[in-house]
Amino acid sequence: MIHILLRRPSGVAEATADALRALAVVGIVVAAVGWGPFSGLSLAVVAVLMVLPRLVGLRPSVDIAFGAVVLVAVWSSVLGIYVTTRWWDLPVHFLTNGLCAALLYIVLLQFGVVADAGTLPRPMLSTAVVTTALGFSLGVLWELFEWVGHTFFDPEIFVGYNDSIGDMVWGGAGALLAGCSMTYLTGPAPSLAEPAADAGTANF
Repeated sequence: MIHILLRRPSGVAEATADALRALAVVGIVVAAVGWGPFSGLSLAVVAVLMVLPRLVGLRPSVDIAFGAVVLVAVWSSVLGIYVTTRWWDLPVHFLTNGLCAALLYIVLLQFGVVADAGTLPRPMLSTAVVTTALGFSLGVLWELFEWVGHTFFDPEIFVGYNDSIGDMVWGGAGALLAGCSMTYLTGPAPSLAEPAADAGTANF
């Protein structure tokens, strides 16, 4: 996988995705200096996550979408937009959780943790069910992350029962849509087709 990470971008789309990754790295310092260590940590987590789409060979367009969405999500938190515009977190949870669940599904698939849906009688249904379950699990972990941030770092981070349930519902819906769209999300980029085959990437 290292050679995939170090490979030069092969087109405008891949270069754009790499530029977003570089922007995330710069954002770690900016957020830490301007808004505190917890904000810097949030950007660091996002910067690491943004490397995964390239490693697992997602389409460059999906790579760009993932990078843009998670950057918007984390900066919305840093800038307090979720507090000033309460409805904003719902579409962000829908998109972010859906893309993260799809990415986690692909990683687990490549490491042989979940079955290749192509070998099952109902591949799309199987993929949708597993991805949705992963999405709800990620939603729970995110709410725990917010609780830790609110309790130990920044009481301005909004937490509450209705907010948590709503976030998980919207995130689960996004994961369901991602599971139903997995054929598009896993379409191999031409330059990654051979490495992906060596790694045992599933064909949907």
